[in-house]
Amino acid sequence: MSTFQAPKGTYDLIPPRSAKFLAVREAIAAPLRNSGYGYVETPGFEDVNLFARGVGESTDIVSKEMYAFETKGGDRLALRPEGTASVLRAALEANLHKQGNLPVKLWYSGSYYRYEKPQAGRYRHFSQVGAEAIGAEDPALDAELIILADQAYRSLGLRDFRILLNSLGDKECRPVYREALQTFLRGLELDEETLRRAEINPLRVLDDKREAVQKQLGGAPLLRDYLCDACKAYHEEVRELITAAGVVFEDDPKLVRGLDYYTRTTFEFVHDGLGSQSAVGGGGRYDGLSEMIGGPALPSVGWALGVDRTVLALEAEGVELELPAATSVFAVPLGEEARRVLFAKVTELRKLGVAADFSYGSRGLKGAMKSANRSGARYTIVAGERDLAEGVVQLKDMESGEQTAIGVNEIVAELESKLG
Repeated sequence: MSTFQAPKGTYDLIPPRSAKFLAVREAIAAPLRNSGYGYVETPGFEDVNLFARGVGESTDIVSKEMYAFETKGGDRLALRPEGTASVLRAALEANLHKQGNLPVKLWYSGSYYRYEKPQAGRYRHFSQVGAEAIGAEDPALDAELIILADQAYRSLGLRDFRILLNSLGDKECRPVYREALQTFLRGLELDEETLRRAEINPLRVLDDKREAVQKQLGGAPLLRDYLCDACKAYHEEVRELITAAGVVFEDDPKLVRGLDYYTRTTFEFVHDGLGSQSAVGGGGRYDGLSEMIGGPALPSVGWALGVDRTVLALEAEGVELELPAATSVFAVPLGEEARRVLFAKVTELRKLGVAADFSYGSRGLKGAMKSANRSGARYTIVAGERDLAEGVVQLKDMESGEQTAIGVNEIVAELESKLG
């Protein structure tokens, strides 16, 4: 046993389960790559003010959950708690918005960090795949992202997820709703901290998960009743586009996301098989974020899907992913000459794209065959001095148990043919 363990609230990805995570990341990314989204990767830490301004100082993420620290040089940095602000910062810094091809469409994959109480489906270190479309205000763009996420989940075999959809209005109609909501909240029996939050950003109170708060919110005014005509028309077009694409969703007038930068379209993917941590992903439009962090006006929309929670959702539904074999061919040499010959054949197979492994160390036949079994290989090549003297190797089909002598110079072509 090692002296050290993974920090509380984190996890290690270890084979064979780690293959599921790789498959989920690939499945989420695939429709994005087919839709004009280019890959972006940002540092694991940023200036703390990027998140304070963008995500919002009144959010739990910034006020309670962010890992913030001061460097030896006196800089105030934070481990990234989410991806959108970092990706937008990177796009602005590289002037991607000035290259004349808007929207700038980017996707990313990485780890994020929040100091939360660890529980099933909620970790202090977690993995997400996200997508951002920067610099265009178009209902079709909002619809595109929702459709692509739905496509990704269905390609994995997920069926029991729901899409919740709402509009949070814009700078024209949100202030009127904000005032009505604040008036309502001031009449409730709320603790001092919640009342303070209501004055800074009252929508955050609607997102409060505490039962004592939720019980009092039954009669809260709904934002949909305050939407201006432009926001109503915009939201209706989003709904029509995703409906025409065959994507099923639920209107949720109480849906608000946990970040301050969202405007207009907001949506969440939930899976009821995950208990209290039912959200597997979500996103929305954030037309004012660029200006919040010092950039020009760039209306944008995006989402992030949790890899960890998607894997849990797959397991809750009993979905078994079709994962590529980690090893298709396993070579077992018996003697030094066989080691040299079979190692060369394994190298040749790998160059052809065949997943091949080798019995390393000085194990005997029995131990080496146990390793071959554990590897999951479909075929095993075995060779000793007598085989090589005859110019052959023994090819064993690990499913049927059948063993055949194949010429040393023919074995690579034979395996490539058998494995397709």
